[in-house]
Amino acid sequence: MGKENGNVVVLDFWASPYAMRTKIALREKGVEFEVQEEDLWNKSELLLKSNPVHKKVPVLIHNNTSIPESLVQVQYIDETWTEAASFFPTDPQSRATARFWTDFADKTISFEGGKKIWGNKKGEEQEKGKKEFIESLKILEAELGDKSYFGGETFGYVDIALVPFYSWFYALEKCGDFSVEAECPNIVAWGKRCVERNSVAASLPESEKVYQQVLKLRQIFGVE
Repeated sequence: MGKENGNVVVLDFWASPYAMRTKIALREKGVEFEVQEEDLWNKSELLLKSNPVHKKVPVLIHNNTSIPESLVQVQYIDETWTEAASFFPTDPQSRATARFWTDFADKTISFEGGKKIWGNKKGEEQEKGKKEFIESLKILEAELGDKSYFGGETFGYVDIALVPFYSWFYALEKCGDFSVEAECPNIVAWGKRCVERNSVAASLPESEKVYQQVLKLRQIFGVE
């Protein structure tokens, strides 16, 4: 068995949008892998050993080598399993643009951005978080334009990085009392288009299940 086809394990938590990225990327490349579900309140020795710096999921383990951080993993997967199409465009400027938008999303609409909505009670702080979230989505929607995917007609790096957060939209809407589709219809249409792909459908949990998890988090953090 070749090095690139060796044993592949993902240390996962089902609701983690970051871990969803890794699973989507592996499935896009047709890579078979094992999922080890982690209890984030009682982390396994393997997780602590595999990611001693951050102690977070996801961790990609390939041939006993641990790779932390989801975007690093997606790039590693792209560079390791090269028989399938690359997640990146061919020219350096377009590749840089893809990395820029992924970085922008990570700083605005990611878990921490969403937490400003679900992690606050109704009031000034939640409204501020909601406003920032919607404004950032509108910027991303403008970049998407009338394209099928962020890279054009090809599902790629930016889509893999962003679409996991689509599974959290319903929970944010319920907690923040707003509609993503009313604010950013093209982003929602893009999310639905992505979910039609087997790799995405198999990696994203049901929105209601995510919402129930968010309700548990709100209790843990004393929001309710």
